[in-house]
Amino acid sequence: MALAVGTKAPDFTLKSKQASGLVDVKLSNNFGKKNTVLLFFPAAFTSVCTTEMCDITSGISQYSGLGADVIAISVDTPFAQEAWAQKEKIGVTLASDLNKEVTRQYDVVFPMLAGVGDTAARAAFVIDKNGVIQYSERTPTPKDLPNFSAVKDALAKLK
Repeated sequence: MALAVGTKAPDFTLKSKQASGLVDVKLSNNFGKKNTVLLFFPAAFTSVCTTEMCDITSGISQYSGLGADVIAISVDTPFAQEAWAQKEKIGVTLASDLNKEVTRQYDVVFPMLAGVGDTAARAAFVIDKNGVIQYSERTPTPKDLPNFSAVKDALAKLK
């Protein structure tokens, strides 16, 4: 069960590989400034995750127009995430939770995905400027996408 609406979102600092090198992605950098859409996804280079991140990238202006940053987290290395982002032209900030610490904090661990080990379940959170979760969804299976209309509705209520 993912963290509930009304819960203070656990802060984190994760690594992201960008053109400038490894950079820190810190949730609390948005506190007091903008809302955050936090997406967890199982694995780079997989079909459903690629569809999800490419769809988010093509509609990123909708999220920025609603005053939100999008951060997507997986347990892949930042280097694998960067290669995937370059190959698929993904423009979302990807953050590596290699040790699965943040995935556990948000209670979205998917145990033994396809027999290869624990990954992040597919999940979506809307976190307001005060760091409080305003929308929380963990999909029933890794093949199911979050309800992005509900995510946008939650963001619209925060404007």
